[in-house]
Amino acid sequence: MILVLAEQINGSFKKKTFEVLQYAATIAQINQDKVAALVLGSAQQDAMQELGAYGAQEVWHVNDARFDSFSAKAFAKAIQQVATQHNATMLIAPHDVFGKALAPRVAAVMQAGMVAGAVAYPTYDNGFELKKSVFSGKAFTIIAITSSFKVITLVPNTFSVVKGEGQAAIQAMQVAIQDADFATKVNTVEKVTGAIPLGEAELVVSGGRGMKGPENWHLIEDLAKVMGAATACSRPVADSHWRPHHEHVGQTGGTIRPNLYIAIGISGAIQHLAGVNSSKTIVVINKDPEAPFFKAADYGIVGDALEVLPKLTAAMQKFKATN
Repeated sequence: MILVLAEQINGSFKKKTFEVLQYAATIAQINQDKVAALVLGSAQQDAMQELGAYGAQEVWHVNDARFDSFSAKAFAKAIQQVATQHNATMLIAPHDVFGKALAPRVAAVMQAGMVAGAVAYPTYDNGFELKKSVFSGKAFTIIAITSSFKVITLVPNTFSVVKGEGQAAIQAMQVAIQDADFATKVNTVEKVTGAIPLGEAELVVSGGRGMKGPENWHLIEDLAKVMGAATACSRPVADSHWRPHHEHVGQTGGTIRPNLYIAIGISGAIQHLAGVNSSKTIVVINKDPEAPFFKAADYGIVGDALEVLPKLTAAMQKFKATN
C-alpha cells in the first residue's frame, strides 16, 4: 500500500495534493499496488471522496480537530501508526513547508530511506532510484532507496494533473495521540485572501528593486491581474517592506515552478535564481543588458520597467480582448 499525505486546508485540498496522488497512482500501477490518501483533521466529505478522481482507491480519515493545526511531531506519530498497522511500503507528500518538516521525522521513526524534493518518477533498473535537483537547481543527482519503507516528497508544480472519474471510499481511522504530542500550540492564523497562492500559480509576475519604490508596484499588479497571475518579489523588496515576505521567492524564500515567470527589475543573483530557475519559461525585463538574469532567460526585454510595463499590460489587454 502506498500512503499519500493529503493535506487538508480548511477542509479542502489543493493542487499539490492531487499531484502527489497521481504520482503515487502511477507507481502503484507499475507495481500492482494500491493508493490510500491519509487525511488528518476535519475535512469535507465530498472533498475527500473526490480524491478518488486523482488516484486514491481509499481515503483513511482521522477525524480529530487537533490535526487542523500542523504539528510535525503529532503528524509523524499518526503516520507511523497508520503505516505500521496497514503494512504501507511508502509515504509520499508534497515538498512544501509541511512536507519538509514532517518527512524527515517519519523517515527517522520508520527507519526509512528518503528523497526530499523528487522531480521524476522512480526507475527500477538498479533498484529503486529517484532524481532530484541539487546545488540550487544547477545539477541533478540520482538517489537509491534500499529500505523496505520509503519516504518521498515531490516538488510542487512538477507533475501535471488530470482529473479522472470515480470517488474514493472513506474509512474512519483511529490513532493514539496525546495532547503532549502536539509540541506547539497555534493561537492565531493570519491568511492571505483574494490572491493566487504562489506555490500553485502557473503564471507569476515578480518585481525587484528596479521598480524603484512601493508606489510603482501597481504596475506589477496591473499586469498580473490582466494575466490572472500571482505576484512575487525579490528578497531586497521584502526586506525593504515594499511587499509582504510571503511573496519573496529565492533561496531564502519560496521555491516555485510556474509555466511562466516574468522577472521585472530583478538582477538575477544566484540566490534568487535558486527559487525560480525550474520555471518552464522565464521572461526578464531589465534596463541593464548585462544583468545576470538574461543568461537564464528564455526571452528578454532591455528597458526601463516603468516604461515597459504599461505597454506590456496594454498589449496583453488587447490580446485577451481579441481572443
